[in-house]
Amino acid sequence: MSTEIMVKKLPNDIGGTGCSDDKIEIYERNLYPWEKRCHALLDVLDYYKIVNTEEKRRGTENIGAEMVAKLTYYEKWIVSASNCLLQKGILSPDDIAVKTKEVAKRYDVKL
Repeated sequence: MSTEIMVKKLPNDIGGTGCSDDKIEIYERNLYPWEKRCHALLDVLDYYKIVNTEEKRRGTENIGAEMVAKLTYYEKWIVSASNCLLQKGILSPDDIAVKTKEVAKRYDVKL
């Protein structure tokens, strides 16, 4: 990929470079329960004008190319929404840490 394309493209802007490995696989699957809750939460945040669609989109672009490549679709959205809520002072890092520990304990996951 040329340097010009790399500079002009955002990290989550995939496809369209003419490379043979640019193919995007599209498939249908059932969403996991957490993905459905994530989708619903994002809709509620938008409905109450707490985090709008543009902020969520910009948030996914700001994650960075390395993280974008590693995260699933809904993981990107939840990171974006979390960052927006942190920036607005609605959530604190402590809030996230407490909840993360609570959920990890519920599923017997070691952090």
